[in-house]
Amino acid sequence: MNGMLGVVNRILLAVTGLVLLAAGAAVLTASRPLAGRHAPLLTEAARRRSWHAEGWGWWSVLAGLVAGVLLALWWLLSQLRRSRLRAVVVDTGDGAFAMLRGPALEEAVTAEAGALDGVARCRVALRGRRGSPSLRVVLELEPHAVPADVLAALAGPVLAHARTSTGLAGLPAEARLKVTSHRAQRVA
Repeated sequence: MNGMLGVVNRILLAVTGLVLLAAGAAVLTASRPLAGRHAPLLTEAARRRSWHAEGWGWWSVLAGLVAGVLLALWWLLSQLRRSRLRAVVVDTGDGAFAMLRGPALEEAVTAEAGALDGVARCRVALRGRRGSPSLRVVLELEPHAVPADVLAALAGPVLAHARTSTGLAGLPAEARLKVTSHRAQRVA
């Protein structure tokens, strides 16, 4: 969903830019707005003719504005929506299902991954759907850490424990590794 939202954001930004560019070019090339501060954009006769005209023109303008407002509200709500998963469906084995809170699973994985050798800090976000969740793990490594060892420990026992706890056959995870910045030590 985030990929699609990024594409929609780019398209909206490009369309807005083109509309503003066209409006700017129209204002710069028009002679009436540059005729003076007191010259009106619409003459009195044009205003009377437009406001009192009968027909479908005003209804189409109104429908376009309503559609634009609804699309803008949809876009705003999609920006504000949280992408984290609130709960995971866990099979209890007796034909029933239980709900595991997403933040509880995030905290458990964060605690286990943060305890690995060479990890300074860890952040975990649970994403996806209730039946098919995925993890996004950001590990900040200490300068002496070996990234391959930390990644193997994360992919091995930490994620295996998370899969066992949730009862899921597969729990895909995306790991991002960063190295902490440190000051150089002075030798006296």
